[in-house]
Amino acid sequence: MKRLFGSSKPKKPTTNERRNQSTRWQKHPRFWLLLFCVILIVILGNNVNLVSAQSDRSLKEQEDQLIREYTLPSAPTQTPVYKPLPPSPPKNKKPSAPATRKLIGPQPPPQQPQSPPRKPTPRPQTPEKPKPQPESEPKVRESVTSETETPDQPRAKPRAKSPTIKEEETTTTEALPTAEYILQFNRSPVVGNRFRLRGIYSTARLGFTRPQGWKITASKALIRYQHSPALIASRSNLTVQVNGTSIGSIPLNRKQSQIGQALFSIPARLIQDYNDLTIVVQQQNDEKCSDPSDATLWTEVLPDSELQFEYQPQPIPLNFSRYPYPFFDQLSLDANKIVYLLPKVNDDWLIAASRLQAALGRQAEFRPIETSLVKDIEDLDFGDRAVIIGTPATQPTLKDLDLPFPIIKNQILDGNKTALPEDIGVLILTTTLDGAVPVLVVTGNGSEGVAKAAQFLVQPDTKKLGTGQAILVNSLKDVPAPPLREWKGFLPTKDSFKLSDIKTQENGEPLQEIAVRGAGAPPVQIDFRPLPDDEFTRGSSMNLRYSYGPQVNPRTSAVEVLLDGVFIGGARLTSEDGATNKKLNVDLPANLMNRLTSTSKLEVAFRLNPREPGECGKVTDQQLTGTVHPDTSFKLNRQQSVQLPDLKLLQSGYPFAAPQDLSNTAIVVPDAPTKTDLLTMLAFSERLGRLSKADSVKISAYTTASLPPEVRKTNNLVAIGTRDQFPLPEALTKEAGGFGLGSAFSRQSDRASIQTLPDDGGTIKEIISPDNPERVVLALSAQTENGLERVRQIISKDSWFFQLKKDTVLVSSNQENTSTYDPDAYKLDFLNRAPTTRRIENTSLLGKIARILQDNWIFLPGGILAIALLLYGISQLYLKRLSDQKSH
Repeated sequence: MKRLFGSSKPKKPTTNERRNQSTRWQKHPRFWLLLFCVILIVILGNNVNLVSAQSDRSLKEQEDQLIREYTLPSAPTQTPVYKPLPPSPPKNKKPSAPATRKLIGPQPPPQQPQSPPRKPTPRPQTPEKPKPQPESEPKVRESVTSETETPDQPRAKPRAKSPTIKEEETTTTEALPTAEYILQFNRSPVVGNRFRLRGIYSTARLGFTRPQGWKITASKALIRYQHSPALIASRSNLTVQVNGTSIGSIPLNRKQSQIGQALFSIPARLIQDYNDLTIVVQQQNDEKCSDPSDATLWTEVLPDSELQFEYQPQPIPLNFSRYPYPFFDQLSLDANKIVYLLPKVNDDWLIAASRLQAALGRQAEFRPIETSLVKDIEDLDFGDRAVIIGTPATQPTLKDLDLPFPIIKNQILDGNKTALPEDIGVLILTTTLDGAVPVLVVTGNGSEGVAKAAQFLVQPDTKKLGTGQAILVNSLKDVPAPPLREWKGFLPTKDSFKLSDIKTQENGEPLQEIAVRGAGAPPVQIDFRPLPDDEFTRGSSMNLRYSYGPQVNPRTSAVEVLLDGVFIGGARLTSEDGATNKKLNVDLPANLMNRLTSTSKLEVAFRLNPREPGECGKVTDQQLTGTVHPDTSFKLNRQQSVQLPDLKLLQSGYPFAAPQDLSNTAIVVPDAPTKTDLLTMLAFSERLGRLSKADSVKISAYTTASLPPEVRKTNNLVAIGTRDQFPLPEALTKEAGGFGLGSAFSRQSDRASIQTLPDDGGTIKEIISPDNPERVVLALSAQTENGLERVRQIISKDSWFFQLKKDTVLVSSNQENTSTYDPDAYKLDFLNRAPTTRRIENTSLLGKIARILQDNWIFLPGGILAIALLLYGISQLYLKRLSDQKSH
């Protein structure tokens, strides 16, 4: 056994053998390390598998992150600089606009009548010095102007030669072009046709801004005025102040109310971004004592008074940290001009353009925007802001621009000359050749990249990250849609809330204490905007908390509460020593609450009069104060109930702006849309942007063929186009809405059917969606392009848009060339013809019963009579049966 198996006692190694074994350990360290790892794995067992999986995932995430961080090209040697040039008025034409510009520096050379128009051209890849070309009248193209804009404003015309401007700054030796801008008072709705000041001492204020990029060199105020002939010249005067600093005063000494004018010089240092021009008049018609209520104490500042500015436009380095400037300037005195370069229309361009326009509408709020479309970048004019959306394949013009990313074979390359993936968005700021037009490029190598780049700009939180000339959007987190009834700037959805829970529309901050001072103090105005689907019942109330100062006259002083100018409650101010934190419970009438709109105001007016009457009309009233406290509380009895279709609800954006990110709204245009179709789409997107506030924009847009069936069924739809190419023709039939547009210029209704020659009117019509009774379809249509243009103007202009009501609007005009600023330019006829209506409500059973009784009140007397007869018959039958039982 010992021979067969050997000895069981191990043999001791010799010294040489031990040395050789030690050498083997040193020669094979990897083997032993591997053996150690195997033993460790056996010991740890399943736990090692978990740790290994987590390590693999972590390694993969790091690899993915490295893959997504692409190599950028070398930084450009020069930052693109936008060089705005001052425009000059058209030749042989006197500007008729209330705001004009003219050159007062070196004039351009004489115009060559036979020369082609000079237009901004793209910046080439290799720097070349452009040759100056003669100028001519700018080309007229289709455009749309939203909000208020100067009528007949001359389009900016390029100068034939401009001075050289350095990249970042200008030196004192450079002669920048100087221009003059005239701003007339009648552009302000405060002025209108007259600016009247009454009484012994009266003030009036007019606000104006200084556009970014303006260096004011000189400014003046030309005041044209007219005053009462009863004023005493030695005791009556007019003073002009700018931002609280007086710039001059004149006596009111005109005879027989003759028109006078005075020119006041405004120091350039006084002009800020936001400015107040204050006109103060002191008027006396008696040497001893003038009656402040005397009707002869008046002075009028005429609406053709004006502010005159001399300025130098400064070069503007383009940087995404300033976006949306210079494409949109909040301080601009003119309409911001946005021009889209039109490619072959597809869904990618439609969605990106509509979302960008909606985001600009939110940024603009009440400020004007003029939107245009061009097919060639050569058609751009000075003063335009160009936007190019699409891949290099759909926008070949990108190859001709000076971009930091090379484009080869319709592919955008990174710093390693490798094509970017299709899901990477690319944003670039550049200019045309001479820097006269800034260009925003929203692109990528695929539709997903273009959509991601556009979405980056419409989300406020992500937009703040932008800087530099170019941005690669690698990843973008989707912002979830807000709740349907979460509307910023509207009343809280809770039935009980405080004044501090209401947010201001300007900055979204909660309301704090609001104080007023003086005998003629303006009322405290609070935006009181219920949600469009709110319906109020009896029992709503307001618990006002207020304070007032001492020395008020308790016999004539009071606090009043008004709702849209209607008095709903008040109380006397009874304490001569003032009072703190007083309470006043005010009932909010249901009939008034249900008439509130998106512009409604709740006013708290302090009627403060001093204890001692003033002498000779001079009243010392600055010690009189009134304060509204933020713990003022509201209790509202309301329910969610609204009936559709109703175009009046469109004034607040409902139902298209629910939720506020517009994710439930889709716009549909024809398969081959015209410029009018696309501009109408942009106008409606901009309008929804002005009416909504959210952290994202998710409105969609499609052509007729590409509209997904699920979107058609689940979304509110806006169909745009003339009748021949209307995307949803069933919406224009008489059966769908009681009014229809037919072939051969026919109009149909329940009562008549006619044909017109021609039909230049427009139609705005809302119906319940045939695919989903919870959704609506808005039709913006006409028989001709001219009629659709009028519909677009109605959507764009506040003065017309906020007149919409009922379910159908017919737009017509007796003028061939209508002016969008003429209040009589269009005629609107409102119809209620919808055969199908739908009430969307979320109420209790008792509320539904009350709603049924309200809607069918005409049958209520007959129903009561029928029930009474039924009860009478039952009672008689019961009594007869009782009598029969007794007789037996």
